[in-house]
Amino acid sequence: MASPGGSAVRHRAKPPNTPPPSAATTTKPAPKHQPPPPFALPPRFAFALLLASHTLAALYHPLQDCDEVFNYWEPTHYLTHGHGLQTWEYSPTYAIRSWAYIALHALPTLPLRLLGGSKKAEFYFLRILLGALCALCETRLFAKIAAVLNPRVALTFVLILATSPGLFHASIAFLPSSFAMYFTSLGFAAFMDWRGGLRTAQGIWMFAIASTLGWPFAAALSLPFLLEELALGWLSDRRGRTQLCFRVLDGLVRSLLTLAAQVGLDSFFYKKWTVVPANIVLYNVFARTGGPALYGTEPWPFYLRNLALNFHLWLPLALLSIPLVLAQHRFRTAGAHTKSSPLRALVFLTPFYLWLAIFTLQPHKEERFMYPAYPALALNAAVALHILLANLTTTNPRHLIARLPLQLRLAAALAFLLAALALSAFRTLGTITAYAAPLTVYNPLHAPGASRADDWLCLSKEWYRFPSHYHLPPTVRAKFIKSAFAGLLPGEFSEAQTGFGLFPGTWLAPPGMNDGNREDPGKYVDVRRCAFMVDSGLASAAVTALEPRYVGDGARWERVGCAGFLDAGSTGVLGRLGWVPDWGFLPVGVRRVWGEYCLLKRRGEEEVGREGLGGAGGLGDGVVVED
Repeated sequence: MASPGGSAVRHRAKPPNTPPPSAATTTKPAPKHQPPPPFALPPRFAFALLLASHTLAALYHPLQDCDEVFNYWEPTHYLTHGHGLQTWEYSPTYAIRSWAYIALHALPTLPLRLLGGSKKAEFYFLRILLGALCALCETRLFAKIAAVLNPRVALTFVLILATSPGLFHASIAFLPSSFAMYFTSLGFAAFMDWRGGLRTAQGIWMFAIASTLGWPFAAALSLPFLLEELALGWLSDRRGRTQLCFRVLDGLVRSLLTLAAQVGLDSFFYKKWTVVPANIVLYNVFARTGGPALYGTEPWPFYLRNLALNFHLWLPLALLSIPLVLAQHRFRTAGAHTKSSPLRALVFLTPFYLWLAIFTLQPHKEERFMYPAYPALALNAAVALHILLANLTTTNPRHLIARLPLQLRLAAALAFLLAALALSAFRTLGTITAYAAPLTVYNPLHAPGASRADDWLCLSKEWYRFPSHYHLPPTVRAKFIKSAFAGLLPGEFSEAQTGFGLFPGTWLAPPGMNDGNREDPGKYVDVRRCAFMVDSGLASAAVTALEPRYVGDGARWERVGCAGFLDAGSTGVLGRLGWVPDWGFLPVGVRRVWGEYCLLKRRGEEEVGREGLGGAGGLGDGVVVED
């Protein structure tokens, strides 16, 4: 029996009384070198292109999500450096974040620390490592797309991943949704390739890793592939169904072993039996009160708008992929064929639609929720472009488009690709140049003698842009002072010397935590105790008693370092969307308006001791509130 997707091997019977072949006849001629098919890109080149893109992102792209800092960078800093900021999700009372996931990322940074590397070096090393892992997973999927579908589809797939603004950040984000994206790519690759036998167990296992160590909801992306496997088993004979059961059982055993290892590690850190993926699902889906909607809701077009920013011209193609495949199958245009049947192509294209539909229906929406489906979006767009190019370059005289000069049609295709690259550069450069200041403004603190032991760096309205303790010297701690924000801020991991168990901050319940986003005044310190302050000066920002302009109070605060920061409230739509050069002759409504993002140091000896200054201290030092 031929393997799925393969072809049967036919054997010719040997005529009777045939003399044995001579040595001359047994020597087979050397096989002729077969040229690679058009658009074939060697996997090593695809990996190099993806790695270069992700490395640039690791070095220059700003942190876009405060959850990445407080829920992942800070706990990692606690494991490796002994202190850090703690969110309510890490309280053992709730336990909806996995310490196994954190430990997995903390381990690679330890050798660098032992070799004397700085904390900033650890930060960028881990980002580069995440980008390399992402590139490896994407290259694996690229190779399978080239083998199973078409080399041109695979080439377009790589170009989308390497250039899209969405992947420029998602590829190196320290987030479970990015981790899930890596392993859903491997799951796609396993289910797609039938050559040499079905890889059901491997596909199930990859999606299980994405869903346990990553994000539980990533399992939804596997549903079209699992349904395909079940359909094949149902249509097969008894032997085929038995083999399907064994493959599924193999995948489940691997997945359960992975989950068991995660539960063991999480239970070690929390000092109680904990199944974090189950806790995440219970909180997000079955919470009786509050739930994720406490942190904001968005209208249904949110993801379409966000994906349009991150994938621009590729998004309409991704949305049109299934209609184009169905139309292509109906009219059978030459040149648009793939090595898989249209039915299999529909299986490959369905996950993106499924994911988009599921999360569009959820009231709480965030950009990172789309990350696991980014490779699926890129695949859909690549298939759609392949079909359009085949129809655009057809020479069939029955097609109206064939009457246009071929050079004109090729020029239109080239213009589309150049426009896509230009839009990617516009958006990516705009984000980097506008919002990179928080990654550089802390640099003066690392100069010799710039800070003293136990100095506090305070965060007011800029708390959510803090890039983690990895950017502070070992002796400087970040603290919060009261601002207009009235939700629950992170606390601090316990550093108590209990004499019982390692990492007490992971299993001692911190005070003031709740799952209702209720403010805890105990998270604030008095501003008079702050040796340093980070503040922004933006013309569009309102100045209030809770959020004075510290950056403008030269009598009390000295500017240690400042960097340009986009004043989004004063900048037009075009300047907010992407990069616009700072040319004076451009219209005012087009140019970007800049504010400043500054590291400040308290002047003189005005600071007082810690004693008696806990809690919310208001302004504390009489900062002048500007009108």
